[in-house]
Amino acid sequence: MKIESEKVVTLTYEMYINGENGSEELIERATEQRPLVYCHGEKMMLPAFEAALVGKEKGDCFDFRIDHQHAYGEYDENGIMELDKQLFFNGDGEFDSERVYVGNVIPMNTVDGQIVNAVVIEISENKVTIDLNHPFAGEDLHFVGKIIDVREADEKELEAIRHPHHCGKCHGHCDDCGSDCGSECGGDCKGDCHCEKEK
Repeated sequence: MKIESEKVVTLTYEMYINGENGSEELIERATEQRPLVYCHGEKMMLPAFEAALVGKEKGDCFDFRIDHQHAYGEYDENGIMELDKQLFFNGDGEFDSERVYVGNVIPMNTVDGQIVNAVVIEISENKVTIDLNHPFAGEDLHFVGKIIDVREADEKELEAIRHPHHCGKCHGHCDDCGSDCGSECGGDCKGDCHCEKEK
């Protein structure tokens, strides 16, 4: 069975970026014990990643590169923002230091209601500086791996991908809500989501 739309693909890979002195640096790895599983054609992966795998079958190896323009784009200095520290206070009116610390990735709501991940890069007395760039923005990516399995996606899987369960204000991220989320989730989340607490 060949990789094409609506096929569930299981694979291993190593992902490299350019390191110092022209060498490559291993950044991510999916092993046979913990492989990557995705449904092809459902926008779960980079389009260029999926395009490179079209037509491959179980047992095939791959080795390809994706330039940064077709990966996560250029690094944008405008993606660095300085925000008031009060935006990160918890329900008790205190700064949420358990969640907001340098180096951590936190979900943020955009003005149009979308959720984007931000990296905390600095915390001062009154401000928190975040970086909205993807961690691999500006990086060319090199993937090496092997196709472990290819199978048809069933209707239940496709439905879950195309119409994911989102509960109330959690946007599908309910884990940290505790009792705050229960009434809106109706108990359907089953701990699968991670809620961004309202600020």
